[in-house]
Amino acid sequence: RKQHLAKGAVLAALDLSLPSWTAQRSVSSVTIPPPACMLLPLEVPNRYLFGPGPSNVPPRVLAAGGRPIIGHLHHEMYEIMNDIKKGIQYAFQTNNHMTLAMSGSGHAAMECAVFNVVEPGESVLVSVNGVWGERVAEIAERMGAKVHTLVKAPGGYFTNEEIEKALAKHKPVLFFLTHGESSAGLAHPIDGIGDLCRKYDCLLLVDSVASLGAAPLLMDQQKIDILYTGSQKALNAPPGTAPISFNDRACHKMFNRKTKPVSYLFDMTHLSNYWGNDGKPARDYHHTGPVSGFLALRESLAILAEKGLENSWRHHKEVAEYLWKGLEDLGLKLFIKDKDLRLPSVTTITIPDGYEWKELLAYMIKHHQLEMTGGLGPSIGMVIRVGLMGYNCSTSNADKALAALSDALKHCPKRKA
Repeated sequence: RKQHLAKGAVLAALDLSLPSWTAQRSVSSVTIPPPACMLLPLEVPNRYLFGPGPSNVPPRVLAAGGRPIIGHLHHEMYEIMNDIKKGIQYAFQTNNHMTLAMSGSGHAAMECAVFNVVEPGESVLVSVNGVWGERVAEIAERMGAKVHTLVKAPGGYFTNEEIEKALAKHKPVLFFLTHGESSAGLAHPIDGIGDLCRKYDCLLLVDSVASLGAAPLLMDQQKIDILYTGSQKALNAPPGTAPISFNDRACHKMFNRKTKPVSYLFDMTHLSNYWGNDGKPARDYHHTGPVSGFLALRESLAILAEKGLENSWRHHKEVAEYLWKGLEDLGLKLFIKDKDLRLPSVTTITIPDGYEWKELLAYMIKHHQLEMTGGLGPSIGMVIRVGLMGYNCSTSNADKALAALSDALKHCPKRKA
């Protein structure tokens, strides 16, 4: 009611000012008045973000993002960027020098990887078992690559034998695989794929946006050539930064190309200097990085380092298993049948018979201030997705999610087949 009255007062004030405003129009170049909404205070609901991301951000990371702005080329900012690089190396388990954070979401890192190591006309192989493979295939096609796909239904995974057969057939310069396919809730096996890519002189690009920090991944040991993630999932920073790392094989390919990458913003010849990775004594201006976003990312990587990577993996698995049992006790079916293939950070539930999934989600938002989501891309209409990662990863939050689902199942109408 107070907000309604405040809004009414603002609108009334605008109405009262209209005569004087009209009188000034003949001498003023401003013809559009200030929008009424901009004269009201900012309102943001406080919700449990139990979807596939972004996650709720811990107070420590929120506070870091609220620190004073400094220049993106200041010495102090370079030190923070150096901290970020070291934090990413730990999170990725890599010694790669060419490690940095993109100014943008996980899609920025996705495009950066493809744009820098693939040239027009080159063969690219993309595994598609959800939305992220679809995106990479389109990105590679847009920049002129010859795109070949391995396709499975959502929740399906590719055997090493299937991958080797496709590598031998298409002879790609790049093979893409999603480790944490959040649209289906799948954690794809990685072991042995790096060896296959080296056998066929192909770079292995892995998307870990939904899995990093929540499921085991070892960049160097598993011979991943390019790995990227996003800030807003298990890392628990706000959306807008995307860690990425290139090994020596990937660097040799991208720095010995015949043509320039199609994107100036994502050109690693510039970004490697901006992040102090090219060995030059000075860092030149390339773009203005998201200073507050980098401060928050630095703090989120510090939290992961303090917790310990293996402890984080273990914790996510334990909470996920607690959630899975609770869902089954409610009579719900998990979309990924094999426990070893389930993504600990994002659980997918088969939409229960007779229910409209959008109604279930709307009920939980309205009555519990709790967000879950439906499918994405090819999994739309197949699943409901529950994400408990990073700061949100706890049995108490699993209990909140289970209670909200139970309540929605009781009160939402069930239709007969």
